[in-house]
Amino acid sequence: MLRLEIVTPEKKVLSESVDMVTIPTASGEIGVLPNHAPLISSLKPGILTYFRSGVSNRLVVAGGFVEINDNKVSVLADIAETADEIDVEKARLQKEESEKILSKWSGSQEELEKEREKLECAQARLQLATGKIS
Repeated sequence: MLRLEIVTPEKKVLSESVDMVTIPTASGEIGVLPNHAPLISSLKPGILTYFRSGVSNRLVVAGGFVEINDNKVSVLADIAETADEIDVEKARLQKEESEKILSKWSGSQEELEKEREKLECAQARLQLATGKIS
């Protein structure tokens, strides 16, 4: 078993034993099983899925990082939301706004990355809440 802890600046979102977890990281999605090698990575906006007794649960995560060590997975995220917590209309508006901004981009590379991250987060929220990839 793995100990999965997910924390945001506002609250502890989750702390429980799980069989496996998949995490969207900056270098791609990773699957974590017991006895995984130690790892620290930044998070990419996306869907984190954890499995316990054959049942999967999903959350949108964005911003922050993950640390894996000694069968403990610590996710420190700016955002961690379940499908029930997502405002679909707000996510749709954020996606449309980000797409509009990115279509005529003329700012700095750093600001471009921030806007792309906003878009990816909105897309992940919509995917989790509606079950559709946008």
